[in-house]
Amino acid sequence: MSLDLQRASSEPITSVDMLLAGFRSAEKPRSQHRLGLEHEKFIYPLHAARPVPYEGPSGIGALLERLVPNGYTPFRETPSSPVIALQKGMLTISLEPGGQLELSGSPWPTAREAHAENLAHLADVKAAAGPLGLRLVALGYRPFGTPADMPWMPKTRYLAMRQSLPERGRLAHNMMLMTSTGQVSLDWEDEADCVRKTVLVARLAPLMVALYANSPLVDGKPSGYMSFRSRVWDEVDPTRCGYLRSFFDGSFSYRAYVDWALDAPLLFLRRRGEYLRPKMTFRQFIKEGFEGAPADMTDWTDHLSTLFPEVRLKKVVEVRGADCVPAAMTGALPALWRGLLYDPGAMEEGERLLPRLSFEEHLAFHDTARRQGLAGRLGNHELHRLAGELVAIARRGLERLDREDAPLVEPLAEVAASGRSPAQAVLDAWEKEPHPEALLARFIL
Repeated sequence: MSLDLQRASSEPITSVDMLLAGFRSAEKPRSQHRLGLEHEKFIYPLHAARPVPYEGPSGIGALLERLVPNGYTPFRETPSSPVIALQKGMLTISLEPGGQLELSGSPWPTAREAHAENLAHLADVKAAAGPLGLRLVALGYRPFGTPADMPWMPKTRYLAMRQSLPERGRLAHNMMLMTSTGQVSLDWEDEADCVRKTVLVARLAPLMVALYANSPLVDGKPSGYMSFRSRVWDEVDPTRCGYLRSFFDGSFSYRAYVDWALDAPLLFLRRRGEYLRPKMTFRQFIKEGFEGAPADMTDWTDHLSTLFPEVRLKKVVEVRGADCVPAAMTGALPALWRGLLYDPGAMEEGERLLPRLSFEEHLAFHDTARRQGLAGRLGNHELHRLAGELVAIARRGLERLDREDAPLVEPLAEVAASGRSPAQAVLDAWEKEPHPEALLARFIL
């Protein structure tokens, strides 16, 4: 995702082949495959359940400023703008719209290196947050308050999204302000490898939703979902979220993803140092241009970053769908997908784990996973047992690839064996002591 208001001009798009070539240019030999971890988390005052604004001596901006001496370079949209991100090498700390703090980690050969980077990041942030009276909280959805109660971060891109997305989905602001997640990015070798990985991730995604479900409360009440964060995405924008039908009917390809992306409406265009909001799909943009100028490859890169399917293609396969959870389970996330997708034997086992479902059957499976978590069923199969086997397959893959990564998935094995998604502990804690400050204290990172 670009941080900058300004954009470099690039080659005008004259054919769909140029868009396909962008995905082909991301192909890498297996020896060069890496993985990256993204981890969002909420920031709250130590003794309160209110959101933290950007401004003020204990605000999000002050937190970023305290991190700068740790070797970070601050990023501003203009020289006079507030700091909205920090960069160190290939690592970025950025802000989600409601002040969620996000680590976008470096690409690493191993999951343990990605985990170590995240642990170091968390240590830096906690050390900076403490003197400001702030704490980091690991939940997938804010358990108290509504979007109307939330501050907005001073980032121009979010102003454009704030205006555009609610026109397409009732819960768009909930997604932007109230959710927190973990994601993993992985490489592919060629189109066949990309297709196979993307389809497998899509088929297994509900099991990951159940394993990582950690957002059962909405405005202080049980929502009926173990992962309400996952539910929110139903009403953000159906043209750019969810699953592609081609994931399940055997037709997925680079071209299928490009065609799907072309028919999604533009959220914005960066022009003249502004985020403009033309009402057209990207396909129309290529055909008609805008203000006399053609669509170019920088516009396409921006557009790909505004699509939010459960598994997303950019220059990497981006695995979405996990709620924010504690650090050990977050470290298990890249290990799980490294073991499943980078070991050929594990991929074959993963492909055999679940029955082949139609698009509609898969949506029902996904809904069961987010409502019931590991207590749900897929036909005659208990989800916690399927999740346990998924973790076991990943561990076997890691044992063949790199034994030092294998122990990272142990927290997931324990969660699956318990039959209880993390959300159940949130519900238990709330039932025992229904006080907002006490609940947040129970889930500090």
